[in-house]
Amino acid sequence: MYKNSSFLNPTSSTERIVSLDALRGFAILGILIMNIQSFSMISAAYVNPIAFGDFTGVNKWIWILSHVFADQKFMPIFAMLFGAGIVLMSERLDQKGKNTAALHYRRMMWLVIIGLVHAYFLWYGDILFTYAICGLLVFLFRKLTSKWLLIIGVLIFSISSFLYLFFGLSMPYWPNEVLEHSINSWYPPETNVLNEITNYQGNWIQQMNSRISMAFFIQTNMFFMKVAWKTIGLMLIGMALYKWGVFSAELSKKAYIKGTVFGFVFGFPLVVIGVVSNINANWSFEYSMFFGSQFNYWGGVFVSFGYISLIMILVKSKYINSIIKSFSAVGRMALSNYLLQTIICTTIFYGHGFGFFAKANRIEQIIIVLIIWLFQLIASTVYLKYFRYGPFEWFWRSLSYNKIQSFRKK
Repeated sequence: MYKNSSFLNPTSSTERIVSLDALRGFAILGILIMNIQSFSMISAAYVNPIAFGDFTGVNKWIWILSHVFADQKFMPIFAMLFGAGIVLMSERLDQKGKNTAALHYRRMMWLVIIGLVHAYFLWYGDILFTYAICGLLVFLFRKLTSKWLLIIGVLIFSISSFLYLFFGLSMPYWPNEVLEHSINSWYPPETNVLNEITNYQGNWIQQMNSRISMAFFIQTNMFFMKVAWKTIGLMLIGMALYKWGVFSAELSKKAYIKGTVFGFVFGFPLVVIGVVSNINANWSFEYSMFFGSQFNYWGGVFVSFGYISLIMILVKSKYINSIIKSFSAVGRMALSNYLLQTIICTTIFYGHGFGFFAKANRIEQIIIVLIIWLFQLIASTVYLKYFRYGPFEWFWRSLSYNKIQSFRKK
């Protein structure tokens, strides 16, 4: 531990970069469009929309629009911002001649613990654990040039695609029991569906029967097959974009317009091709799991860059300052708002609350999302008039800095 810890003070409100906060807030709100499906429906329905629920008419179109505009579009933004935040914190402490390693690893250690509690006691879809583990590694790359960060980031991001293609092509050689288990996970039999619904409509202890196994699967099998490579790659790309000034709105409006067009022109067509190909394949496990998913995996990153550029255009505009301020307020409380979404949604859908799990169609899910958005935009703005940090930000900072942080504004 450092002998003099007076320099280990969290970022003050005057030092914050508004564009980063606004983008973070935009991403936190956006990820709820997809997360609501995990909160309210069986786990298989997230990757295979015909595994459960109505997939016709308006409900089908809501899924299509959510997939095209949201699925794997906001998580990349948040991951890139996480990488950018590591560089930002490192630069500020380096300017003071201090070593940032101890603080960084302490922050990641506590985030691992917060993520584990979130995943195993509240909701299996936690991303904090993944960010913390990946953050431990990407910290070592923070001083590389933007060019190398981008190259390495893209290469690591690509590993998941190669793994998926390998497993897809090798499927004819899988043992029968492995293939049957995988297909049952993709399109679960009725007994499995009823078991998951019963668990989540039950009390908190009963929910653990499904939540623990799914959280463990995500943090082990899925982590090494897809999540880790994708997250590390995006964090490194985020570091590069931060060093180029993309996230701090330093580029010209013309450059961001080009970025928006570039991201959307290359991204949306890929995503739409994926939707059409998967529907034509009737969401078969053999195609959609390993091959059809790649269109959105890559197209989503391009769309994310388009969104980033679009938000930067809004940041540079003088006529919609109030919108940016609202996004920024949500972003300054990103951890609290993320966890609050879990608390609200599990209360609505799980048995310890109102027990609406597997009862809300996609139309009703989107209505709930819009209500939560409105609440968080208003509540975050009002809250920050009186307090310096969100409650979970304050808790995490106090643990990370080994010092109780000032909470209320003077």
